[in-house]
Amino acid sequence: MTRLLTAVLLAGTLAACAPEPAPPEVTSYTLPGDRVFPEGVAYRAGSKNFYVGSTTDGTIFKGTLGKKDTEVLLPPAAERPSAIGMKVDESGRLYVAGGASGKIFVYDTATKALVKAFDTPVATARFINDVALTAEGAYFTDSNRPILFRVARTAAGVGELTPWLDFTGTALTYQPGFNLNGIAATTDGRYLIVVQSNTGKLFRITVADKTVTEIDLGGGTVMSGDGILLNGQTLYVVRNSATLIVPVTLSAEFSSGTLGTPFSDASLRFPTTIAQNGNRLLVVNSQFNKRGEGATPELPFTVSNIALPK
Repeated sequence: MTRLLTAVLLAGTLAACAPEPAPPEVTSYTLPGDRVFPEGVAYRAGSKNFYVGSTTDGTIFKGTLGKKDTEVLLPPAAERPSAIGMKVDESGRLYVAGGASGKIFVYDTATKALVKAFDTPVATARFINDVALTAEGAYFTDSNRPILFRVARTAAGVGELTPWLDFTGTALTYQPGFNLNGIAATTDGRYLIVVQSNTGKLFRITVADKTVTEIDLGGGTVMSGDGILLNGQTLYVVRNSATLIVPVTLSAEFSSGTLGTPFSDASLRFPTTIAQNGNRLLVVNSQFNKRGEGATPELPFTVSNIALPK
């Protein structure tokens, strides 16, 4: 009887000391609102938070990994009518592309304060779309004008805006429609990689001398390429209207690439941009195909959290 009682007590002790099972992975984060139509996402490796922007009113949401519901970080503001591509730096500053407003914003995510705002030159059509960060600058694409804008930056602060590169006369020729979209920087900051949505072409920009080279994809393209993510020598390209993510294995100097097997997920709804969290991707579901008159988006708007293919 004593042995039985001891065994029961020991089993209870072991059960009490056993670690609790890990909570199930959140596979879909929800955004409040019925007209969000989100586009950009920013996540800093090693942090718990990510950020998503609304294209319709400029709301910026804050998500916490493992917590299904996101919250409003910055409510709509007249000076920020839309929030498109975004990145967050090592100091917690959030760089936001302002789309058709032609504006660029930098916010402190800890205090929610506006660090700096910029307005690019007035034009018949302008669309500040996406941003990539290097140690010296934040580079912004414009889908309507053949200009790459740069905001000087360091770990300590944010500098001024310049029209850093005019693509006129380079290997990258703007066509009718939506041109440059996603942009990524190599780890060493030596190169920028950009995707041209309406041609499906990828280009490499050498930061030191501003030379532009088309990346040889062996005749392949990534039509409707939107957000891009560079992980080492692998570039992930979101093809929004195709509901696909395409891995591209790039050469050592990023001058050529091989298209891999596209992948998708049942949760994706006209995906636009991506951010990486370990072996998973945060994928923004814009539902832009359900934005027109008479169209009804599927609510709630979401950010998918899917596993990278092995």
